[in-house]
Amino acid sequence: MTEKGLEHIPVLLNETVEGLAIKSNGCYIDGTFGRGGHAKAILASLSQKGKLLGLDKDPEAIKAGQSLARQDGRFDIEECSFATLSQVVNARLWQGKVDGILLDIGVSSPQLDMAERGFSFQKDGPLDMRMNPNVGISAAEWIATAEMTEIERILKTLGEERFGKRIARAIVETRDESPLMTTKQLAALVDKASPVREKNKHPATRTFQAIRIHINNELDDLTEVLQQAVDALASGGRLAVISFHSLEDRIVKRFFRDQAKGDDLPSYFPVTADQLNPTIKLVSKAIKAGEQELSVNPRARSAVLRIVEKVT
Repeated sequence: MTEKGLEHIPVLLNETVEGLAIKSNGCYIDGTFGRGGHAKAILASLSQKGKLLGLDKDPEAIKAGQSLARQDGRFDIEECSFATLSQVVNARLWQGKVDGILLDIGVSSPQLDMAERGFSFQKDGPLDMRMNPNVGISAAEWIATAEMTEIERILKTLGEERFGKRIARAIVETRDESPLMTTKQLAALVDKASPVREKNKHPATRTFQAIRIHINNELDDLTEVLQQAVDALASGGRLAVISFHSLEDRIVKRFFRDQAKGDDLPSYFPVTADQLNPTIKLVSKAIKAGEQELSVNPRARSAVLRIVEKVT
């Protein structure tokens, strides 16, 4: 989910819509509505009998979705995490009947571009980072109370930050003197604590990524939703997932691989591939943005799209 300034530019839009193989009378779910870029493209491929449900936990995204719902009766939106997908599907009696699901993982550009949301180290704002500002604790609150060992662990595991220990120590030493309350404060601290700089990457990139993922429980939610999404699909239904960094893509890739493989039996068992009860088949290899899209939307450079189809 990306946008340039205030203009919304959905990532891998054509590839996603094509990959979903949309049926005009079908039933679809956009699990990460954002500002509706992908949703509007899906609606454009549906007939008047088609249905699209959007999910999001960001109140600003819900406002945009409610506006779209007032304009288009085929669309509805619910404020929730996609980790509760099964509950939503069961409540609508859609289990096993959904023709396609899209998950566009991670932070959206509207969130990054609004300084008051606290996601970006490039804009000075309150250190919040919650996708739903009304739920859970903010990044500032977590930083103020977390043990140094926990901060180090989060930075290393969720941000793959090799200087996690140095940065964690600097955070604790600094907060003991005065609280870290803004994005610029944290970005400056990380910059100072980092002995080496990567080319074309701000030193705070990995730290902000790690804290955001932790605060929003992003990887656990992703792990939970994948099986729910497959269960919700009708036979022949498709699941498209767009991820933006290696941790997300690794979870998606492994889940798809295991589900496509089926039962985990020893290689010497006398069974054919279809007798292993695979639940899905891989529709394509990893799809990335081409040069033309990158020239318009540089934020798409790390996007990876994977698509599978339910076979049972």
